[in-house]
Amino acid sequence: MSISSAPLHLPRTSESDQLLRIRHSCSHVMAMAVQRLFKNVQVTIGPWTETGFYYDFDAPEPFTPQDLRKIRKGMQKILRQKLPFRCEEVSRQEAQRRIEAISEPYKLEILADLQEPITLYHLGDQWWDLCAGPHVANTAEINPDAVDLETVAGAYWRGDETRAQLQRIYGTAFETPEQLAEHKRRREEAQRRDHRRLGRELGLFLFSDSVGSGLPLWTPRGAQLRSLLEDYLRQQQQQRGYQHVVTPHIARVDLFRTSGHWQNYKEDMFPLMAENDSERAAEEGFVMKPMNCPFHVQIYKAELRSYRDLPYRLAEFGTVYRYEQSGELGGLTRVRGFTQDDSHLFVTPEQLDEEFRQVVDLILTVFRDLGFQQFKPRLSFRGPQTTKIIGRPEAWDQAEAAIRRAVDHLGMDTVEGPGEAAFYGPKLDFLVYDSLEREWQLGTVQVDYNLPERFDLEYVAQDGSRQRPMMLHRAIFGSLERLIGILIEEYGGDLPFWLAPEQIRILPVTAAALTAAQGLATRLRSHGVRATVAGSGERLGKLIRNGETQKIPVLAILGEQEMAADSVSLRTRRQGDLGAMAQARLVELASGAAASRRTTLVP
Repeated sequence: MSISSAPLHLPRTSESDQLLRIRHSCSHVMAMAVQRLFKNVQVTIGPWTETGFYYDFDAPEPFTPQDLRKIRKGMQKILRQKLPFRCEEVSRQEAQRRIEAISEPYKLEILADLQEPITLYHLGDQWWDLCAGPHVANTAEINPDAVDLETVAGAYWRGDETRAQLQRIYGTAFETPEQLAEHKRRREEAQRRDHRRLGRELGLFLFSDSVGSGLPLWTPRGAQLRSLLEDYLRQQQQQRGYQHVVTPHIARVDLFRTSGHWQNYKEDMFPLMAENDSERAAEEGFVMKPMNCPFHVQIYKAELRSYRDLPYRLAEFGTVYRYEQSGELGGLTRVRGFTQDDSHLFVTPEQLDEEFRQVVDLILTVFRDLGFQQFKPRLSFRGPQTTKIIGRPEAWDQAEAAIRRAVDHLGMDTVEGPGEAAFYGPKLDFLVYDSLEREWQLGTVQVDYNLPERFDLEYVAQDGSRQRPMMLHRAIFGSLERLIGILIEEYGGDLPFWLAPEQIRILPVTAAALTAAQGLATRLRSHGVRATVAGSGERLGKLIRNGETQKIPVLAILGEQEMAADSVSLRTRRQGDLGAMAQARLVELASGAAASRRTTLVP
């Protein structure tokens, strides 16, 4: 299953062409300001992005927050000069002469990859860079009060860890100051919801330098959350005829050579040693698995299948490993080891369309239960520049046609994603919007004619002939780690009642109430409710504050008055203070909420 562990993390709304021109132009203005303010700084690349712009600099000293403020003032000064942007076409030789005159070797390396004519963009008569545009006609089109600089980060030249380490300055620009203010508000809210901070505060996961970057360690509470999600999806899959399997974390290189991963994905794989000679590892050794699909193919191929055995649906919560560069890692949303809810369906041609639609139905069911209300499907097909693919063009045509038939039948409103296909087949991806209007890829279903051919898969058809099955690669969560990161940020750490690792915490007011509290917790746990007792001996106010800080959905206060009435006093995060409630009623509501996957205790 070809699923990235990285978030798209884009704004929901498409930006206007004018805004993109503004942002691209601001990147040049920023580079000009930097080179005016700081000596011996070289520029590399500076594109616009979906949320702003950046430029990478080779600077002798690190940029500081104070430097960013100076650069922003320098940008505003340039913008108010109403300088024109002018495009000039020159020959390669002339471009090289001009670059050598200003001693900027990064530009020479960029120039080597460009086709003639070479385009330069001038900002007034004082600064230029290699660029294809587009830009605004004049800096007067940019409101200086709608531009801001945000952060400085490290970046390797051309993304290569062996090359020079650069400094990347991120900025953003809008058409009006009001739009910039709204952007800042959302950014602050995103920081408040940051799953890396909340994950530590809530005791869900951690990272250790002794273990390695991009390899999360799950605490008991975090492991409980993972288990809840796995159990939920396992139940959904079993109801739909999936069979769960477990496969190894490593395999011989030959397996991935047959699948095509070694040829098309090797740079993203972790190599291991060969059995006897480490120098032979690249050709004869073992590698950490980046995908689960070749393993599931081996299970299918273990015996000859009949058409009566199909669809044959295999599912696994399989941990895979991808070599992500350290600068690209980010909390749970981009890691080096992650668990996919991976499934592979082996089907006949007649079954393909219906199985595809059933997968889409499962994806939509899961989105509903997790509270994702806004999403859009994307047709991720080959693009004009796609080179890393395997298989015959006719097989790709058939696979793309099958996906189009399915979405047409379902009446789905889709967007096109040319060039977003996996190397072995096209797919339908689901892009989910969170509460901050950011976009994440979660569910995906891929149609594959190629791996069955590469592994020579067969089934016995009704007429006794040997036929080739087709494969559907499918994931709903995608990466379990990334999903948990998204859920933490979506709910700001206030997870729905059914997903909370600790659902109810009972707060005994007195030592005498401790035994009764433990009995109530046992009773709740026997009904499938995750209940604990705060037995630290702290004052009630401190117990309540601790529970609220740890975002426990329900706090049940048990004192002498409640013991006498066989009740508890309830405080909930989502529904406020519910007052006194009979303990029997609490058990009934809590068990019902847990079983029916309710967000709150009371319907």
